[in-house]
Amino acid sequence: MKSFFRMSYPYILWIAVFIVAPMLMILLYAVTRSGNNVLTFHFTLENFARFFSDPDFMRVLWTSLRIALITTICCILIGYPAALFIARLSERKQTLVILLITLPMWINMLLKTYAWRGILMNFDLESEIKVFIGMVYDFLPYMIIQIHTAIAKLDPELLTASYDLGANKWKSFLKITLPLSVPGIISGITLVFLPAVSSFVIPKLLGGGNYVLIGTLIENYFLVAGDWNFGSAISLIMALIIIAAMYVTRRLDRDSEEG
Repeated sequence: MKSFFRMSYPYILWIAVFIVAPMLMILLYAVTRSGNNVLTFHFTLENFARFFSDPDFMRVLWTSLRIALITTICCILIGYPAALFIARLSERKQTLVILLITLPMWINMLLKTYAWRGILMNFDLESEIKVFIGMVYDFLPYMIIQIHTAIAKLDPELLTASYDLGANKWKSFLKITLPLSVPGIISGITLVFLPAVSSFVIPKLLGGGNYVLIGTLIENYFLVAGDWNFGSAISLIMALIIIAAMYVTRRLDRDSEEG
């Protein structure tokens, strides 16, 4: 048993160096003022007060949450019928279609976004619509795969029994397929909402540079303004929101399994 535990040492070291240490640095910058040296730190909560007291920053946060929510809803509305259709195909066709859906995921997000930028520049659309199109395209496969996995696991005998008891296809879907596929929907929501709310590449390229979301705001304060303290505070606020969202989805997933 000890030998197996020792095999995890490299992973623990990797987590400590590349996850824990950066998060601690972000926390340190978020609660200190700019201009600190190595020996003296001036702790403060001014960075957080600055964010929550400025209506412009709150508007950016709300816009980010709103777009992530609408993107997630669009992915569910498109992804669920697609996953249901794929699950009803033969096993060989399912494998082929899932492969075709996952192929775009192998391409770098930046390249895909530039491609959409070239396509959408020929259409007179609002910046927000372009951002929605880019986000739905990029995150839709995650939703389809998660829902398809949940539906594919369903025992077909349950539907057969439902039909034998007099239920039609619509009622069987509402009573059996939909409830049993809720864990897949919740997993898809996690994989779509969380990256969408903190995305900055898609809004920056498809929004024409004038569409600012929380991810773009963090990038600007780190790379343009050079205000690492305030940028870290925004990052920490975003991290807490993401953790809260993950907690809610986990609870929903647990409740659906118990139900």
